[in-house]
Formats: sequence, structure tokens, C-alpha cells
Amino acid sequence: MPRAALIYSEVLAKFDYGDDHPFKPVRARNTMEMCNRHGLLYGLDVTRPEPFSADLKDLELFHTKKYIDTLQRANSCEHDIEMLAAGIGTPDCPILPGIFDFSLRVVGATLLATQLVQEGKTDRAFNLIGGLHHAAVDHAEGFCYVNDVGIAISSLLEKGKKVAFIDIDAHHCNGVQDKFLYSPDALIISLHEMSDGFYPGTGRSNEIGCEAGKGYTVNVPLAPKTDDEAYVDTFKKVVPPLIEAFNPDIVIAEIGADTVISDPLTHLRLTSNGYEEVVKMICEFSPKLVAVGGGGYDVYRTSNCWTLAFGVMADIEPEDEYAGLVGGMMYGGEVGGLRDMKIQTKGEDKDLVWRQARKAVEYIEQTIFPIHGIKNP
Repeated sequence: MPRAALIYSEVLAKFDYGDDHPFKPVRARNTMEMCNRHGLLYGLDVTRPEPFSADLKDLELFHTKKYIDTLQRANSCEHDIEMLAAGIGTPDCPILPGIFDFSLRVVGATLLATQLVQEGKTDRAFNLIGGLHHAAVDHAEGFCYVNDVGIAISSLLEKGKKVAFIDIDAHHCNGVQDKFLYSPDALIISLHEMSDGFYPGTGRSNEIGCEAGKGYTVNVPLAPKTDDEAYVDTFKKVVPPLIEAFNPDIVIAEIGADTVISDPLTHLRLTSNGYEEVVKMICEFSPKLVAVGGGGYDVYRTSNCWTLAFGVMADIEPEDEYAGLVGGMMYGGEVGGLRDMKIQTKGEDKDLVWRQARKAVEYIEQTIFPIHGIKNP
């Protein structure tokens, strides 16, 4: 059985949001090229299945029929007031030719990853163009027209599975959180930047779920300039204890690389080193793992991070036969540019980072850990 599956579609990678739009599906093609260059795509441990397109009934697991109909009309670039009311036709989510077809294939890719892992055909599966976690049940937002994560979680819940969703994207997973606020069978954990005016403005520590789902929504808001040291320490204190207590059947992880120091839309300061360490932890404690790409707007560094992530999933150390012959990218460049030099936030900025991180951890330890029977350290 292959250890890991990499879900990729050239059709998806070619889809274009426009020259001025920050969301670039071409990141997936760059990642495939980097994985190939570093020896990650061949051998018995890796499989590369072609994704299928989802059905309308799959979309209905999360979205309203009215919204699905509206998005379907946008496929041929129709324009009407209903589309704008549904968030389609905004700068974030423009009306694009073929957007409905693209959305169906993204959902199909995530469902394929889920199916492969659930059926025991692989231990871990990574859909490079997935993680559209902002889309709501009835509208598009944040570059996301459909919520493939929410659809995958809903499909697993229908089968009686317990699902943990871990989101390390820099932006809060508002669309996923809103859908499962009342569910005790879906544990939603998000580590994300929280600062004035930063999108989407949700994900505060006191958003912990409702009624039977109280304690199953976990938010870890982090200060701008949070670096590897603070991020990894915070992750270790919060996520592994919750996963152990919840004991999920399957873990879905959004491993967005917009947390890295060079991302143009965010203000965190991770390097590929901290990013890779967190992915390693996710792989270690996940009984079965579905990973989705999420954000990452420094296209090339995102591809580097996702290459490292897939190497971890496949238990293969990336090796670049051209290392040392070609210069690395800014901020470092060990192993052909995949790994960065260590960079730390210092001074008053680091003090603020630690205060915010410790405050978030203490709230979770005092408020959420007891719900799950976890003893405070």
C-alpha cells in the first residue's frame, strides 16, 4: 500500500483567477516540479491519482441549493444581483469562466483524498488545490467559492466518523467553524493570525462552539510576527492533547503556507523549518490524514513548504541533485532552497508574541481542556 497520495490535476493548476488576483493555482504545478526534482514522486510509497469532479449532491452536503444554482450560473459569466448578494462578483471572488467546473473538481479532489484514506488505500493524502475554508453555506468569500473541507467533514460525519480538522493557515477557517459549531463529532482547531483589520476577523479564543458542540471549536489567535519558536511551542501545548482526548477516526489538516515570513498578505514570521516541524507532528498523531493546501501567496515559497510537507507524509527525505549549483531564495536556501535559515522575532515584538500565545493557551487549558477530561499541565 502506498504511504502517501499526492492529488494533482493539470486542469486545476491552469485555472486563472486573473493577473491581479493573489490566489494562484499554479502553485500546485510548481510543487509537483519541486517534488519531482527532490525525488518524491516515484517508488512504491507514493501514488498520484487524478481527481474526479464532484456531483451536485456532494455540494449539497454543505451548501444551500439556492447558492449552488447561483454559482452554476456564474460558470458562463452571467451577472445578476443574486450573484453579488452571494459574494460572487467581488474583488475577492470575481465571476470567472468555468468557476463552477473548477469548484466541482476541487471538491472532487478533496473527496478522493478522503476516500483513499478512509478505505485504507493510503495512510495520507494531500490535495494541493484544496482548503477553501472561508466559503459559507450560502455565499462565497475569501477567494473561496465552495467549501471542500466542510463537504469532506460532512461526508465523514454521515458515515458515523469522528473528524478532527486542524487548520494552520494564517487565516481563520470561518466557513468551516460556522457549519460545525453545534457538533461534538467534529473537532475544529485553528491557529491563525489575529490583528486589527486582518481577514476574516473571526476566531477569537472565546469562540468555542455551542450547546452539544461546546468545547469542540478551538481557536488559537496569534500576534503578528509570531515566529517558529512561539508557533511550534503553542501548537505542542494545544493540539496533541486535544487530538489524543478526542481520538478521531480521521484528521483533515489545512496546511496553508501563508504563515511564512515572506507572504505578502499576512504578518506571521514562520520559516519552512517551523512549518515542517508542525506538519511532522500532525503526521505523527493522525491515525489517518487528509491534507489540503489552503493559502500561500508567495508562490515559490509555498511550493517549497508543500514539497517539504509531502516529503514528511511519504516518509521520504527530499534530495536535490542540483543542490549547490543553483542559488537559494531570499532568507536562506539549504537543500536546494527548501529549508530556510533560522529567523527569530526579538525584543518588544517577541514579548508581545509570547504574551498573546500564552494568553491563548491558558484560556484553552482553563476552558476547553476540562470539557475533554484533559488535566492542566
